[in-house]
Amino acid sequence: MGILEVTGVNKRFGGLQALGDVNLSVAENSVHAIIGPNGAGKSTLLNCLVGKLKPDTGTVTFQGDSVLGRTPFEINQMGISRVFQTPEIFTDLTVMENMLIPCFAKRDGAFRMHAFGSIANEREIVERAEHMLEEVNMTTKLDMLAGSMSRGDKRRLEMAMCLVQEPKLLLLDEPTAGMARADTNNTIDLLKEIHDKHDITIAIIEHDMHVVFSLAQRITVLAQGTPLVEDTPENIKGHPKVKEAYLGEAA
Repeated sequence: MGILEVTGVNKRFGGLQALGDVNLSVAENSVHAIIGPNGAGKSTLLNCLVGKLKPDTGTVTFQGDSVLGRTPFEINQMGISRVFQTPEIFTDLTVMENMLIPCFAKRDGAFRMHAFGSIANEREIVERAEHMLEEVNMTTKLDMLAGSMSRGDKRRLEMAMCLVQEPKLLLLDEPTAGMARADTNNTIDLLKEIHDKHDITIAIIEHDMHVVFSLAQRITVLAQGTPLVEDTPENIKGHPKVKEAYLGEAA
């Protein structure tokens, strides 16, 4: 049994079958990619995993416990963190202030703006934030406003904000979307480092096949809301059904 198990998940929006009998098993400590053409159901599946959508039927379990019926915050506290397609950071706060928020949430379960000044003075919290920012090579930007940074640095900050909560599963929704190739390659390197250093499982939705084949150990291909094939990257590259549905014959 994997750390994440999806069994018989179906989701309809009116007459549209967004997900049809989806089964997915993500092995612990693996990097598992979910790919497919536009409209394949990737984002719908991800939203079912983090509590933003509830499947019509089926089960979703994390470490043997159901995530269904739980709020996104409760699922996060179970050990699942999500990195969004557009970096979800506080653009009007500094890098360090952004980091203090998840540090406090991990310790006390909530963040209260009126307590921000006292948090900043707590050495243990600050040291934890600084350590994680060092891991993502952002210690020279502690006082920089997050909104003024490049997309690549915003992504690094968001990764650090997720990792400081010590998740067991990191869900990535097109983490390199909108990036230049240099930032994309830097993000690939960062994700490899994260996977190697931390006891963490990564599930990634990504359109960029360079990213997928650089990171994934296992790939599931969705087509029209249903898993088409699951296999190793080497076998996915040459699979005729995958070429037809997603990669194209030229791939």
